Amino acid sequence: MDITILLFDRFTALDAIGPYEVLSRLPGATVTFVARTRGVVRTDVGSLGVEVATTLDEVARTDLLLVPGGPGEAQERAVSETVEWVRAIDATTTWTTSVCTGALVLAQAGLLAGRPATTHWGALHVLERLGAVPVESRYVESDKYWTAAGVSAGIDMSLALLARIAGDDLAQMVQLGIEYDPDPPFVGGSTRSAPAHIRAALEPGLRYAD
Repeated sequence: MDITILLFDRFTALDAIGPYEVLSRLPGATVTFVARTRGVVRTDVGSLGVEVATTLDEVARTDLLLVPGGPGEAQERAVSETVEWVRAIDATTTWTTSVCTGALVLAQAGLLAGRPATTHWGALHVLERLGAVPVESRYVESDKYWTAAGVSAGIDMSLALLARIAGDDLAQMVQLGIEYDPDPPFVGGSTRSAPAHIRAALEPGLRYAD
C-alpha cells in the first residue's frame, strides 16, 4: 500500500507522526511525505523539522492520503496548487484521511460536502462553513473519508483504519507495540470534560480557529 502524508510549514507534529507510527507498520507499506517544495518542513513550534524529498507534482496517485493540521493549515488551504492536488489525488485513493484541521483542507477541496466529519473542537465551525457536517467525535468514518479530531485523535483513527485494512489482530499488535494505553493525569481532554476555566483560558489563543 502506498501511503502519502502531506506536509506544510507549521504543521502539528503529532498530527502526522502519530498516524505514521501506526500506518507504517502495515506490511509492505511505503510511506511518502510530500510538500510543495523539497527541503525541511518545520512544525508549528519550529524546533522540529521533517525533510521532504518528494514534491506534489511527483505523486500522481496513492492508496491512502493523510492530511495533518496545525497553525499553517489556513495558509496552505489558501494555496490553489495544494487544494487542486488534494482533489486530484483523492480520485485515486482507497482512503482519504485527515487529522485535526487537516479536515479543512479536504473540505476546501470539496471532498467533505454534506458528509459527517470532525476536526479540532476549535475549528468545527470552520468545517461547517466549508460544507461538511461537523461531529464532535474522536474520529468519523464516511465511506472512504476518515477524519480525526485534534492531534492525538489521529492515533485512534489510524488504529481503527489499520484494523479495517488488515484486521484486528495486526491493529492490536501495533497498539501494543507502540504501548498506546492512554492513562492521562487529568480528566479534561475534551470540551465535555474540561473545567470551564481551563477552556476559557485556552480559547483566546487557539491556533486552530482562524
